[in-house]
Amino acid sequence: MSAPPSLTQSTEAIKILETALLTSSTPLSLDQLRKLFDNKTTHRDLSGLLRLLAETWQDRGLILVEIASGWRFQSKPEMQVFLEKLNPQSPPRYSRAVMETLAIIAYRQPVTRGDIEAIRGVAVSTTIIKTLESRRWIESVGQREVPGRPLLYATTEYFLDDFNLQDLEQLPPLENMEQFENNTVMQLIDAQNITNHICGHINNQP
Repeated sequence: MSAPPSLTQSTEAIKILETALLTSSTPLSLDQLRKLFDNKTTHRDLSGLLRLLAETWQDRGLILVEIASGWRFQSKPEMQVFLEKLNPQSPPRYSRAVMETLAIIAYRQPVTRGDIEAIRGVAVSTTIIKTLESRRWIESVGQREVPGRPLLYATTEYFLDDFNLQDLEQLPPLENMEQFENNTVMQLIDAQNITNHICGHINNQP
């Protein structure tokens, strides 16, 4: 059995990274990718090679992106219209109430249902919360220590991955909650645009 390759062999290393990422059905973290090489490999070494690999794919239909849970290949947004011809099923669509609730949780987390209702000015149904939980975009992270001890909600790593975010710092800046009516902010938290992120992922099996 041959020894793991060294990153000094950059061409071969990039080929190995490319193969691992293309054949993985889930994003791969730096810790996972490090297992492909010798023990002297650092995260900095890997990050440099991954960025070189990403550059080689810039003019193709797939791109290599870094998200919260690691690195993955996915189709470019402009390729989605062609992919839909192969799989004409209607992508999931979410109501504005669902997406506004998600946006409030993303920007103000952790929040209770009461916090969300105070911002939106209307009741938040159990159906809305369950929809977001079933999508694995939000989860309960505890309870607020007030009478009734309401549940606190926050976004998950799946939320970051589906919206192509490495962390919450990459959310568009928001000065006040009134900006939820601003189309620029809602471009990210929007029922139409989210389908491009979700359906744009490739899921090649090894």
